[in-house]
Amino acid sequence: MQVQVARIGKPHGIRGEVTVELFTDAPEERFVRGVIFNTQEHGELTVNQARWNKDTLLLGFAEVPDRNRAEELRGTKLFIETADVEDETEEGWYEHELVGLEVRLAGRKIGVVSALRVMPVQDLLVVTTDDGEEVLVPFVDEIVPEVDPEQGFVLVTPPDGLFELNRESQDGAAD
Repeated sequence: MQVQVARIGKPHGIRGEVTVELFTDAPEERFVRGVIFNTQEHGELTVNQARWNKDTLLLGFAEVPDRNRAEELRGTKLFIETADVEDETEEGWYEHELVGLEVRLAGRKIGVVSALRVMPVQDLLVVTTDDGEEVLVPFVDEIVPEVDPEQGFVLVTPPDGLFELNRESQDGAAD
């Protein structure tokens, strides 16, 4: 399974470096010399340089010799094969493992996971309820104590009012 780990931003300098928007918790492990990323538009890209400029990761690729070529890559998504990097001891979930799982509260189905939003402070499960509403659920152990992809469900124990609060804010936004 292919998983997006970054998106290429604007060029940096004249030697073909680019900025990247990260979608991984482990950039120091993913972006090292010799790593090959798959792209949909430009084939494979091989990292030949990775460095930080303040809070921005800059990458250089063997296939990108100059700024003109780097500009062509703007918006390109970088993918890795999950089978190449999965570690059984590592905790965490990829979005493709969660989407479609039934969401259960007190033993009854209340919806399905429709997306995972990776945020700086904590991740959020996007739950589409059985009545079609979209609810954001903090993806933390206290609120999502069990994830069982083999059985096809996640168990939620939300604080009182979480689902109603989300609905009220959506209703209020429509006014």
